[in-house]
Amino acid sequence: MNRPLVIGNWKMNLDYVEAVHLTQQIGVIVKNKPLEHVDLVVVPPFVDIRSVTSVVESERIAVDVGAQHASVHDAGAHTGEISVSMLQRLNVKWILVGHSERRAMYAMTDEVVAQTLRAVVRQGVHAVLCVGEELDVRRDDGHLDFVTAQLHAALEGLDEKWRPLVTIAYEPVWAIGTGLTATTEQVRDMTEHIRAVAASLSLGEARVLYGGSVNADNAASLISEGRVDGFLVGGASLKADSFLAIGQAAHDCYAGKR
Repeated sequence: MNRPLVIGNWKMNLDYVEAVHLTQQIGVIVKNKPLEHVDLVVVPPFVDIRSVTSVVESERIAVDVGAQHASVHDAGAHTGEISVSMLQRLNVKWILVGHSERRAMYAMTDEVVAQTLRAVVRQGVHAVLCVGEELDVRRDDGHLDFVTAQLHAALEGLDEKWRPLVTIAYEPVWAIGTGLTATTEQVRDMTEHIRAVAASLSLGEARVLYGGSVNADNAASLISEGRVDGFLVGGASLKADSFLAIGQAAHDCYAGKR
């Protein structure tokens, strides 16, 4: 299996004081119990990033920092937007691209997702491409075709040299923040499908994550039976204990302890 990757997406939660406190808590736990077999990433709101990276750097915490979105533009008259280069200066290493909430609430089309993905990887930053279906699509048995179309729209024609910077996160929209979780069989089927489509687009080595009401109780089975390479964690990432419990489950699976 690929080395697990566990990303905590804080969404629009935590002001900079709260973000610093959470980062320090994560640092204490990780230093006392290192997760040598897992890559950890925290993804704060834009206004918290500088504070979080300062703590990570000064206290040498073994996590990377990501951003929840980035503009397709490098600079200019784009009020409210944040460029990839601005984020790079803050030592941001990962950027979420096409999260379901950006697609649904802010009219982020497949075309904009593709443009954003290219804007991110051209700067040498890791892009986490988010794909996933609504409940009605799943009920109509159209989920495989839906996700295939999302993958092709974002990845087709991507320059070969940028492909190692792409990670894919499958997030069934109906399982985000609802308390519902896809069964391990559903996750496994979609993970294998995503890997097949990615391989057809010359991204066969890309890590495939799962996001959707992940917690410490279901993380191990989602890795071992669902065969994912890690997680895009939402609510459970807002507390150090629950976030790192998921990281520990991934660590133990990778190390053969489960």
